[in-house]
Amino acid sequence: MDLTYEAKYHQLEEQHWWFASRRDAVYDLVKSLNLSASAAILEIGCSGGPLMQRLRTAGYTDITGIDVSEPAIELAQARGVPHVSVMDGAALEFGDARFDLVIASDVLEHIGDEGKALREWARVLKPGGQLLVFVPAHAYLWSEHDVVNHHFRRYSRHGLVAALTQAGLRAQRSSFWNAAMYFPTAALRLGRRLLAGPASSEPKAGATGDLHHFAGPANTLLLLWVKAENRLLRYFNLPLGVSVFALAQKPA
Repeated sequence: MDLTYEAKYHQLEEQHWWFASRRDAVYDLVKSLNLSASAAILEIGCSGGPLMQRLRTAGYTDITGIDVSEPAIELAQARGVPHVSVMDGAALEFGDARFDLVIASDVLEHIGDEGKALREWARVLKPGGQLLVFVPAHAYLWSEHDVVNHHFRRYSRHGLVAALTQAGLRAQRSSFWNAAMYFPTAALRLGRRLLAGPASSEPKAGATGDLHHFAGPANTLLLLWVKAENRLLRYFNLPLGVSVFALAQKPA
C-alpha cells in the first residue's frame, strides 16, 4: 500500500463511513454464525484493530490479528489491542487447524497468488471452521484507486466463489455489498475512463485514490444508509454493489 494512502487510511479508519459500515457488516455476519465466546478468531489485515476491539467488546475472548504493515500493528498496539503481529497473509505462522473463523476484509485482492493465500487460510481453519472474505467487485470498476492500493484484481461473485472452491472450501453464501454507492461509483469511474483513458499502471506520488475525508453530516448519512443495507443482508443477498463477500466452510 502506498505510504501516503496508508497514513490517511489509519487517520480515517475509525470514523469514515466506508470503513465503519464495512466493520458493521462483518460484525453482523460474525454474530449470525452463533459462535461461542471462546471461539478462536483470526483477522487477516487487522490494520489498527477497530474490528478486533468491537469483537472483544461483544464478548469474544480469543481474537488474533495480523497485518503485513508494521505501522498498522504499531497503531493497534498503541490502541491497546492485544494479540496482534506483523505477518504475511499468504504465509501464516500458525499451526494447522488453529481457528474457528478467519476474517479477511479487502485483503485477497492485494495478494498476487490468491490460490496460495486461500489454501493457507483454509489450512489454519479447524474442520468445519469458516472463512469470511470481502473483496472489491467488478473488473470494469478498475480505477486509479485500485492502482494506489496495489490491487491485483477485482472480483465477480462467481469468481470469488470459484477461487474458494479451488482452495477446498465450500461456499455457503455470497453477496454483493454496498449497493448504495454502486451507481455513483460506476458513473464516476466509467466517466473518468471515457474522458481520460484507462488508469495508469503505477500510482502517482501522494495519490490517495477515492479515499476522502467527509464532513460530519455527509459521513453520518452515508454510514446510516449502508448500515440499513447491512440489516437487509440478514434476510437476502444484494444483487449489486461495489464489493462482494463470501462465507465459506472447511469440510469437517
